[in-house]
Amino acid sequence: MAAPSFGAVNLEDISQPNCFKVLDDLQDCGIPVWHDDAQGTACVTLAGMINAIKLAGKDWRKVKAVFHGAGASNATIIRLLLAEGLDPRNVIAFDSKGALHAGRDDVKADPRFYRKWQICQATNPQRVEDIQQACKGADILCSLSTPGPDVVKKAWISAMADKAIVFVCANPVPEIYPHEAKEAGAFIVATGRSDFPNQVNNSMCFPGLLKGCLLVHASRVTDTMAIAAAHSLARAQQLRGLDPDHIMPTMDDVEVFPREAADVAAQAIQDGVAQRVMTPDEVFQTADRDIKEAREISQLLMEREKIKTPPKEMIDTVLTETIAEIRGHIEAVKGSEHE
Repeated sequence: MAAPSFGAVNLEDISQPNCFKVLDDLQDCGIPVWHDDAQGTACVTLAGMINAIKLAGKDWRKVKAVFHGAGASNATIIRLLLAEGLDPRNVIAFDSKGALHAGRDDVKADPRFYRKWQICQATNPQRVEDIQQACKGADILCSLSTPGPDVVKKAWISAMADKAIVFVCANPVPEIYPHEAKEAGAFIVATGRSDFPNQVNNSMCFPGLLKGCLLVHASRVTDTMAIAAAHSLARAQQLRGLDPDHIMPTMDDVEVFPREAADVAAQAIQDGVAQRVMTPDEVFQTADRDIKEAREISQLLMEREKIKTPPKEMIDTVLTETIAEIRGHIEAVKGSEHE
């Protein structure tokens, strides 16, 4: 009923398994419905993985990947990485109860977890149960689970293959700090944090992807559109130059978003979900103009103090509370290890 009043809907903070049913049920409402925690995170993770694998000199068809956590984010990441060429036989995923495989009758018995059951059926044919064993010789460890530190163990990373790729993207604290992952042998480390190298955050894909959808009046967001956005982001960083600490653009690289919009719009047209035809150049020029205009307006409003800078006292309070919360979590983790 509400769909005609909106250009698109962005779903936030809907946990598994409800998020998949909500998203699937809304695919036919005639406008793009996007679940940022799942699709957005999967899109930027794929972008980072494309460049990480390129830098490490690995082959998509041969890499072995371990996924720590099987919630909305990792479940969707697995789907997009398999579409990109990852061999499901080389994938092992773990949820809070253990490894996913075809013997997980608890997952099979609960129809709400149909996405997780699809992963169980497709991956881990050897039914490896232990994560330390799974990490032995693995090329990729992708963790989106419990905030750290010390959730991902150094021993897991040390057991991995040469030039190991480690994505630890829990917030506000990654499952292992990047310097510790590097000490354990990781070649590339990515987190969800902007104060560490290689931030993998869904905010990177959403502006350009949504703009592309809106300009061609897309009726939905397909997986191939998300993959097109990921490749667009990966190419943008390739043009800047890749190294182990720079596999992704940042939010400050605003010129990335018009090109991403053009790539997504072109894929929407190819997928048959666009209700308006535009050339890639038309999309690029329109998106570039609109983004520049919006930034100029925002800057003007800040200069005239119509948009006020947050008081320093507010920033200091938030920072103090955040640090206290993180310290409390660290102490709780350390305490549980000694129980």
